[in-house]
Amino acid sequence: MDQQLLLLLLDLTGTFAFALNGALTAIRAVRVDIVGVIALGMITAMGGGVIRDVMLNLSPATFQDWRYLAVAAVGALIAFAFGNSLVRLSTPIEVLDAVGLSFFAITGAIKAVEFGLGPVQAIILGTITAVGGGTLRDALLGRVPSVLSDGLYAVPAFIGAGLAVIASLFGLYGPVTAVVAAAVCFLIRVLGLHFSWNAPVPREWKRRGTGSSSRD
Repeated sequence: MDQQLLLLLLDLTGTFAFALNGALTAIRAVRVDIVGVIALGMITAMGGGVIRDVMLNLSPATFQDWRYLAVAAVGALIAFAFGNSLVRLSTPIEVLDAVGLSFFAITGAIKAVEFGLGPVQAIILGTITAVGGGTLRDALLGRVPSVLSDGLYAVPAFIGAGLAVIASLFGLYGPVTAVVAAAVCFLIRVLGLHFSWNAPVPREWKRRGTGSSSRD
């Protein structure tokens, strides 16, 4: 499969998953009308990609290719139409978020590599692509962004982006390695949710969480 086509398919799949997730999250968190649902769904879906393209000094792909807007709008509209049934299902919402996170981490990192960024910069940009839309969504909903409060949100994206970049450096990047990298990111995120895993926190934070004195 052509690499450009692969990137497009992963990007569109991630866009749909994030749009559906963002819209469902909005419905579950606050009372919003159809405009709010669609807006938050599309911001979640396209925010990370816009940040990525701006940092690459490009015109955002979401505004050049109608398919991104269409896929994001369809995802948000599905959430609006079936929100009453879907919004009670917290697990599917989290799974959709993990799917979008995984695909965007890969596409963001590989696009950065294609435009000449170094491996570290590409991994960082892939991570930003993955978490950017969700961060904007949470900020608009008045919540602490997941990337700042959930340690296994950015970490899986960073690992997935890293695997994709390493594969690219060794000339091994293709459909199989892209799926493997996305699957690793997805698996870590889902396991983190299931077992309530988190990244390490400062010792002072742990003490406060257990009610111990900060001067112990």
